Amino acid sequence: MKTEVAIIGAGPSGLLLGQLLTNAGIDNVILERRSGAYVLSRIRAGVLEQGTVDLLREAGVADNLDANGLIHDGFEIAFNGDRVRIDLEGLTGGKHVTVYGQTAVTEDLMNARRAAGATTYYEAEDVTPHDVTTDAPYVSFTHEGTAYRLDCAYIAGCDGFHGVSRRSIPAERLNTFSREYPLGWLGVMSETPPVAEELIYATHERGFAMCSMRSPTRSRYYIQVAADESPDNWSDEAFWAELKQRLPADVAGQLVTGPSIEKSVAPLHSFVAEPMQYGRMLLLGDAAHIVPPTGAKGLNLAVSDVNTAYRVFRQIYDHSRPEALNAYSATCLSRIWKTERFSWWMTSNLHKFSDTPDFNSRMQRAEISYYLDSKAGRATIAENYVGLPFAALPAA
Repeated sequence: MKTEVAIIGAGPSGLLLGQLLTNAGIDNVILERRSGAYVLSRIRAGVLEQGTVDLLREAGVADNLDANGLIHDGFEIAFNGDRVRIDLEGLTGGKHVTVYGQTAVTEDLMNARRAAGATTYYEAEDVTPHDVTTDAPYVSFTHEGTAYRLDCAYIAGCDGFHGVSRRSIPAERLNTFSREYPLGWLGVMSETPPVAEELIYATHERGFAMCSMRSPTRSRYYIQVAADESPDNWSDEAFWAELKQRLPADVAGQLVTGPSIEKSVAPLHSFVAEPMQYGRMLLLGDAAHIVPPTGAKGLNLAVSDVNTAYRVFRQIYDHSRPEALNAYSATCLSRIWKTERFSWWMTSNLHKFSDTPDFNSRMQRAEISYYLDSKAGRATIAENYVGLPFAALPAA
């Protein structure tokens, strides 16, 4: 079996890269160790930057997004009992974000790939990259009991933090940087109308809280908990009671509660692997970097990697510039570290890290006050929230 680009992982980054390559006439095969149903069952955030929406449109998979996505011109930060609105459009010259669930993005991409007749192997086992530092890499895998060899020109590792792609790179060839936060987010999904038309990030002496949504009738709420907390320890009633205590009184008074349809705890950590290329294998998305959910950057950062990889492959196949591959990692990392900084800043300043007032807690309050009280500070938050421009490849 042979293809041009072997893509490991059928999450949104692998599917989006595959769709863009298929549209450009660049043959590709996707290998996914899970079933399609499992991939669609994963609940993830759904705040899309403008650049993400634009790339989905370029890929031809934005019809449902444009019809059903909720455009948000701003969001709020609740601090000291007050609600400060970050006017995204006004502070960024007209940019905004779109609320559209990652599951819906994945389903749209799956449907488009199926319609295009592109090849995907779900429940592929023992997926292993080989000879990636040569000009003839290949991937071996087993599907439905049969062993296969997929010869290719390039490999795109889109298989997440625990995937095989990054683990296939010798440890001495990678530098990794990480930070573990001693907290997590307990999230609840409910078939209830959102408490507000825009997202609310709340910092409170009891801990962080967030009000989000998936649609006009489906809400997603979070509260800060310990990193090792179990969702089984929280009844729906206990969750709603705690959430109300952390929200401004006027918001809590409008909250519509109901049975949870999904409840989970997500630990928070930051991670970056450098470089993001080893021979002819590229790392994309969570395979190369992780951000805390504060600021909604995970999917968007993966999409920026897809944008760069796609431009690299177009340079290789359309303009006979194989050397463009060498610019991939540095181009991605220039944007990744700035985005990591923003997620770290939001996480570090909106969450509670100490049960007693100390120097750090006072600095948190001063930092938030400084940014929210300054138009320049609010503009800095806004330009990062809507998404920094995708990094361009160096000129030929």
